[in-house]
Amino acid sequence: MTRLAVGFLLLYTWALPLHASVAASEAKNHAGENSAVRGEVASAHYAMRMRSGVSPTSASISFDRDLPGAAASSVEQRVVAYTLPPDLHKKAHDRSRIHFRLALVGFVYGLVVLWIILHWRLGAKYRDWAERLSGRRFLQALVFAPLFVFTVAVLTAPLDVYSEVVEKKFGISVEAWGSWSWDWLKAQLISMVIFTILIWLLYVVIRKSPGRWWFYFWLLSLPIIVFVLFITPWVIAPLFNKFEPLQQKDAPLTVALEQLVERAGEKIPPERMFWMGAAEKTTALNAYVTGMGASKRIVIYDTTIAKATVPQIVFVTGHEMGHYVLLHVLKGLAFFAGLLLLLFYLGSRLIGWVLARWGAKWAIRGLDDWASLPALFLLLSVFVFVANPAANAFSRHLEHQADQYGLEVTHGLTPDSGQVAAQAFQKLGEVDLADPDPNPVDVFLFYDHPTIPDRIQFSLRYDPWAAGGTGEFVK
Repeated sequence: MTRLAVGFLLLYTWALPLHASVAASEAKNHAGENSAVRGEVASAHYAMRMRSGVSPTSASISFDRDLPGAAASSVEQRVVAYTLPPDLHKKAHDRSRIHFRLALVGFVYGLVVLWIILHWRLGAKYRDWAERLSGRRFLQALVFAPLFVFTVAVLTAPLDVYSEVVEKKFGISVEAWGSWSWDWLKAQLISMVIFTILIWLLYVVIRKSPGRWWFYFWLLSLPIIVFVLFITPWVIAPLFNKFEPLQQKDAPLTVALEQLVERAGEKIPPERMFWMGAAEKTTALNAYVTGMGASKRIVIYDTTIAKATVPQIVFVTGHEMGHYVLLHVLKGLAFFAGLLLLLFYLGSRLIGWVLARWGAKWAIRGLDDWASLPALFLLLSVFVFVANPAANAFSRHLEHQADQYGLEVTHGLTPDSGQVAAQAFQKLGEVDLADPDPNPVDVFLFYDHPTIPDRIQFSLRYDPWAAGGTGEFVK
């Protein structure tokens, strides 16, 4: 997926952050970072790819595959705080620093790419080609939008490649370059389809209502968000990974998750629990709940099944169940829809001034000109970056609630559930190279999940049952 030039779709993915996995605690959804590096599309695979990887030592550890009633803490070292051995600590810190810099560079680089498109009048050239082809606006969109999206993709490809080089250097990505390139191409093709529709709708609305386009386009965008979320498990995710029924791959784990689903009050039968083949592309661990309504399902990475105990996987899945039970999807949609409306409004207020100041230089006739799109994207990219801390703070709050729900829903199912949760986070940190001491500025700007050290401490401290009380969410 292209970077800030596809600011609209970044906003759409913001609107659905709750499908990010618990394992993505160090997956900091950086503005400007490529979400398609693992073969995922930002608008499609809402289970955010983990910005993390396995260490050379952790890959050889053997874990028990106990049923959920077993005490995982009896076969693994008890966790009292998040710590890493010196070699892993250095790797985790180095990788975190690189990604922080990449996020900042990616933001600036994205703006430069848009400026180049404007300065070279590429938008105006593509507009002229589209208008020569046909006088019908939809056919013009079929020419202009793919050319624009592809141009941004090509210009930002060097950062995409460098990001993948970093992931390979730290042992996170094991995907062959041929496979990675094919995934990258598929992501761009999907982007072209989605953006062609969005761009066409945007300019239809601008022409129909020049003064209130920001409101009407926002209104039209909301059902698109829901629709893409709905079809993702069926249409988009299978383009990048293999999915098979979990009960055929791991029957004991399926039984454990059925017990969890029943306790959570959800309706996800075994037929909606899936194994995902991730090992051929990544060493990262992940489990997530995705889709909605008839498409809702639980997905477990094969790497997670291989490296984590069943009680740990149950906790991770319990976290994901919390997003649905606590209505985080609806709350997230409401919050980010409001943010989207605000950013569109700000864009509408400033785009006129930008075009009056530089429009003639860029060969832009007016706001209803296809060539104005790069200028509008540039504005929205800046707004996205500025709003990122608020959006991520809200996401961290919901993720913390989901952690709490995971602890409560597994209490009674798993002995010493707090310790099991801490062990799960410790394992995720080791495998994913989570920085024990992340830069506070990095956390403020880009972390959409609480840090691993904070999550472990909360797991160990949270125990309302010790004083005879009950959980806040699960009684």
